[in-house]
Amino acid sequence: MHFTTLASGSSGNSILIGEENRHFLVDCGISGKSLLHNLSQVNIACSEIEGIVVTHEHIDHIRGVGILARKLKIPVYATPGLWQVMSHSLGKLADHQRIEVQEGFSCAGLNVLLYPTSHDSRESYGLKISRPKQKDKQELAVGIATDSGMITQGMHKHLQGCDALVVEANYDEYRLLNGPYPAYLKKRIRGNYGHLENKQLAEGLLEWVKDNTQRVVLAHLSEENNTPEIALSTVLSILKGSKRTKEHSNLQVHVAPRHSPHELIRLME
Repeated sequence: MHFTTLASGSSGNSILIGEENRHFLVDCGISGKSLLHNLSQVNIACSEIEGIVVTHEHIDHIRGVGILARKLKIPVYATPGLWQVMSHSLGKLADHQRIEVQEGFSCAGLNVLLYPTSHDSRESYGLKISRPKQKDKQELAVGIATDSGMITQGMHKHLQGCDALVVEANYDEYRLLNGPYPAYLKKRIRGNYGHLENKQLAEGLLEWVKDNTQRVVLAHLSEENNTPEIALSTVLSILKGSKRTKEHSNLQVHVAPRHSPHELIRLME
C-alpha cells in the first residue's frame, strides 16, 4: 500500500493512494494538466486512476475534478450534500460517474471511511483508507484530515493507530497574528471552522501516533502564515518531548510540497 501528496496548500490539494497498479485520488484542487504532470513525476500512469473522492466543495479541492473525471472517464465519489453544492462547478458528468456515498464504500480495492471534520463548508470530511487483512497481507490504514478548525471526536476515533497520516498543519500562531491578513480573516482561520495550527495538530498526533505508525505527512501549510521549517520543528519538538511518542523510533515526519508531488511513500508490511 502506498500514497503521496500531489499538491498541498490553499492553491490546490490532491492526494494519491493505492496498491500495486490500482489507485484513486482524494480531491483534485489543481488543473487537470498539472495533476497529470504530477502523476508522471511519481511514475503513476493515469490509466491506473480509478476514481476521485471529494472531501468538501472548496475550489482548492475540486478545481480539476470535473475535467479530470471526463478525461480519464472515472467516477467521482461524494456525499449527496456535496453533490448539491458542487455539481455546477464540476460541469457535465455522465450519470455513472456521479457516485453518491455515505459513510463507507470501496474504491480501487481499498475500503474508504468518511468522518466529519470541522470546516466552513457545506460538509467536510476526513478519511480512513484501509486495506483489509488478507491471507498473505496484514491490515494497513492511512488516515487523512486536511481541513478542520478543531480536533474532532471523529479525528480522535479514526486517525488513532493508523499506519500513516496526512494531516493539516496550516498555520503558526505568531506568524498569523503578526502577519498582513485582515482581522476577519485571522478570526476565520483561528476559529473552530477554520484550520489547524501547528501546535494543535501536534497535540492531536500525541493521541494518534502508535507503535505501528510509520509516517506522518504535514499538509495544507499556509504560504503566508507558516513555513515547512516552522511546521516541522514545532511538531517534532512536541512529539519528541512527550513520553507517549519519544520511543516511536521508526516514525518519520515529512512536509508535503505545495505545487509538486512528494515522493511515493510505501508502507512497510
